[in-house]
Amino acid sequence: MKLRAAVPVTFGLMILFAVPAFAADTKPAASKPATTKPAASKPAASKPAAPKTAAATEKAAPAPVDTLARLEKLVAKDSTNFDNLYQLGVLYLDRERTPEASHVLAKAVSIKPNDVKALVNLGAANDALGLSSAAQGYYRKALTVAPGDSVATCRLASSLYAQQNYKESMDLLRKLIVDKPRSHCAYFTLGVAFADAGLYRDAIRAWQKVVEYAPESAEAVSARESIEVLTKYLTGQVGQ
Repeated sequence: MKLRAAVPVTFGLMILFAVPAFAADTKPAASKPATTKPAASKPAASKPAAPKTAAATEKAAPAPVDTLARLEKLVAKDSTNFDNLYQLGVLYLDRERTPEASHVLAKAVSIKPNDVKALVNLGAANDALGLSSAAQGYYRKALTVAPGDSVATCRLASSLYAQQNYKESMDLLRKLIVDKPRSHCAYFTLGVAFADAGLYRDAIRAWQKVVEYAPESAEAVSARESIEVLTKYLTGQVGQ
């Protein structure tokens, strides 16, 4: 899942970065949906029908289940089931239905106040709604439950950076890289900060780390795009 956000960069460049729905470092007791596209797992493939014979007729394959509609019905029937609330909230984030995501994830957090994934995703929803202070509160709460969690730290740093709290943002990211040298989200967020400051070569180096450490991640997809944009820009500069 990618919620697209754009960071304006000097000289008219736009660096696109992805804000995925997050699975935190720690694993809560609840069942865990897929990391990049939570709760979007495909229903089990139906077995191919037997060939038509004189004794039997082929049955049509069942229609695929609409996961979102199914979860909405389940939540409408029972709004106290944490797993259903969490997965529905993540699906809403995935489809950029942010107000609904915030509402549903808030219910999930009210049921399990210390679930790190729910807290981080609720923070992401609040950030997307422009509620930075509330978002940072959820990230900080996640970090009290799971100190040093990579995703909560990166999201907090990104939120602080957006509010021009550069020092705390950079301090968080640098400490995370010291503690977890292969934290791709830290390098990704650093790259965004470097690009925003006009330090394009530093941004490229940071994003190259993302591609190296987590080549299949949503961040790596955006990092590759941004590296291509900046490389073309820098090449054009040299040619002038």
